[in-house]
Amino acid sequence: MKKLIIATLIGISSIAQAQTMSEKEVTPELVAQRETQKKELVNSYLALSNNFIASDSVAAVNNAKALITSFSKFKFKKLTLEKMNEATTTRKEIVALATAIAATKNINKQRKAFSTLSTKFWAIADKLKPADMPLYQQVCPMTGDIWLSESKDIKNPYYPKNMLTCGEVKASL
Repeated sequence: MKKLIIATLIGISSIAQAQTMSEKEVTPELVAQRETQKKELVNSYLALSNNFIASDSVAAVNNAKALITSFSKFKFKKLTLEKMNEATTTRKEIVALATAIAATKNINKQRKAFSTLSTKFWAIADKLKPADMPLYQQVCPMTGDIWLSESKDIKNPYYPKNMLTCGEVKASL
């Protein structure tokens, strides 16, 4: 009987904690903090893309590190267990690709990793996009490489010297 009472009390305590946690999640301060984290994440990605448009491999190293740091602070919310596992796996893959970008100053190797990183980033972009920021998936029709942009204007990060404006908007969030 004592074990049943203790188990019941633990269960009630857990429910109370869950209710307290869910109340905390909807406070305006926490919503604003989450939006700030999303902006930091997306802006780190966009800065990395802009580094490739400028063919600046040194800045790409720094912004790849910033992307890794941004992901370390971000936690996914309100996902089913299956979606949480997918998003977490994708985050790990993005961090590994950003680490590969940060590990070299060879712009061609960086761009190759960025191509895969962009595909992975788009897969979870709906969970990362700040409420007040549009995101556009753009594609290079010659290679099929994608990237994300906050603008519909095409600036191809893979071939900025010869094909800067080559590409098209494929999707948007």
